[in-house]
Amino acid sequence: MCGIVGFTGNRPCPNILVDSLKKLEYRGYDSAGIAFFDKGHIRTVKTKGKISEGLVPLLKSQNLLSDTENAPVCGIGHTRWATHGEPSDINSHPIGNGRVCAVHNGIIENYREIKEFLINSGYTFESQTDTETVVKLLDFHYKGDPLEAITKTISEIEGAYALGILFKDFPDTIFAVKKESPLIIGKGDGENFIASDVTAIMEYTKDYYIAEHNEIAVVTPQNIKFIDIYGRDIQKELKTVDWDVSAAQKGGYAHFMLKEIFDQPAALKNAMNPSIKNGIPDFSEIGLTFEKMSNYKNLFIIGCGSAMHSGVVGKYLIESLARVSVTVDIASEWRYRDPLITNEDLCIVISQSGETADTLAALKLAKERGADTLAVVNVVGSTIARTADMVLYSNAGPEISVCSTKGYAVQVCAMYMLAFFIALVRGQITKEYCEKLTSELTSIPAQIGEILKSLEDFQFAASNIMNAESLLYIGRGLDYALSMEGSLKLKEISYIHSESYAAGELKHGTISLITADTPVIAVATQSYLLEKTVSNIKEVKARGAKVIIIAQSGVDIDESAYDVRIDVPAKDDIMMPLLTNIPLQLIAYYTAVLRGNDVDMPRNLAKSVTVE
Repeated sequence: MCGIVGFTGNRPCPNILVDSLKKLEYRGYDSAGIAFFDKGHIRTVKTKGKISEGLVPLLKSQNLLSDTENAPVCGIGHTRWATHGEPSDINSHPIGNGRVCAVHNGIIENYREIKEFLINSGYTFESQTDTETVVKLLDFHYKGDPLEAITKTISEIEGAYALGILFKDFPDTIFAVKKESPLIIGKGDGENFIASDVTAIMEYTKDYYIAEHNEIAVVTPQNIKFIDIYGRDIQKELKTVDWDVSAAQKGGYAHFMLKEIFDQPAALKNAMNPSIKNGIPDFSEIGLTFEKMSNYKNLFIIGCGSAMHSGVVGKYLIESLARVSVTVDIASEWRYRDPLITNEDLCIVISQSGETADTLAALKLAKERGADTLAVVNVVGSTIARTADMVLYSNAGPEISVCSTKGYAVQVCAMYMLAFFIALVRGQITKEYCEKLTSELTSIPAQIGEILKSLEDFQFAASNIMNAESLLYIGRGLDYALSMEGSLKLKEISYIHSESYAAGELKHGTISLITADTPVIAVATQSYLLEKTVSNIKEVKARGAKVIIIAQSGVDIDESAYDVRIDVPAKDDIMMPLLTNIPLQLIAYYTAVLRGNDVDMPRNLAKSVTVE
């Protein structure tokens, strides 16, 4: 979940490292630091806090961000999401001992045993981190050959890691190695990079290699070399980023989250275009043919957070249209309950980053059980994409804000296309009806554009809940699935306690939480459930709740049932989630803004969860 970078070349590296780290702050921002070669020594500057508030002022105070003739030209950097050890200056990375220095993304599971061994061997420890044990173990094995030290070390550590390593005796070289955690090596002109994510280095190069498990990269200004644990050279395919650096910038918006909400019409078009042919979904290019789809007995959809919520929408759609049973589960729970999945089944895993640790582990379990696997991911070449049997890229472009918006939308879009396809394959809908549904789906981006032309309603709704300590989201059917995501968005960035409940479940305990002026956000876009949903809304209103209702435009609803109404364009019930999603995102966004929170980097969270 942390972000690591490295640079070696002929330009001053502190500025490059800091700029690259800023693009990785979505991965963690508890602390940050850089290490670089300075007059024959490895010098480290690190501190608790966000980069702009802690590291940058510290570097400026030491005159390290000026492009002087003698500025350091090789170094590594880190922005942290704390796992072992609280956020502090001491626990910040890079961590070194004079001879060896490293940055680390991941978790070392057997660090206690290693630490005990090293203490018995005469080493002392300053931090509470698992990373310090790796650094000291590297030092223990280092006898002048970095590759030998790295090979011995990774044979003894257990867990997930991406490591960027400096050895004092090699002042122009960065060594890097990975297992599970993401790592790319950027290729420039007389300068080269390492990073957790290609977005960190796109300002400097679009060419990169993807490091695989237990591959060691030796990176100098003029050369990038990969070797395996046996010292054998590895030939790698050079990849090139196919989107512009501006996609990872704010573009004049106040926050990345707002920009990415407004990106959704274009993102949805990009998600649909490769998979819609002759007016219907077609997944033959990724290997999901009519014949293969018709043979699956059960479907499983696995994800975490927003990805899992998109799977819940998928379950409603697939079961309704295709009449196929779908199991949706949280990745971290699914694989520990000995799931009943076989070689007759299809497991669909959803992950924006393609690096989510629990989802990756679930994917591997599904493959071990013989099931076919389909990954819905955004990041090309990610670990999940490379592991799955079939890959459906969501094509959203980079999503920087920790709070997922367009990433969730394109995942839901993928669920729609799969639902239409499965229903057609199973003979539950005709080709003509599939074409009608697909046409309706392709019209959604334009209607989202209309919603985004007027923001006042969402700002007003946010002003009604900004001072709340707790609130509820309620809905039925697809509206309940949307309520789950809306509640998550709000709690992520506003820090208001929020829960989503199926409206029909209120009387089974939850309604006891309703007191005078308790906010309730009621999603009521499903016309066949509207009467029952309004009845539930009136139950909370009768107990003093302040109700914000989201409904289809033009639908008559008793005004006494709500305090604030937000309309979305009218459409068939089954098509409503992608439209209803926009008000829920904007209400969360404006609530966080009104409360003065850091919208793009909410406390305690990171974008890419690469540890269990």
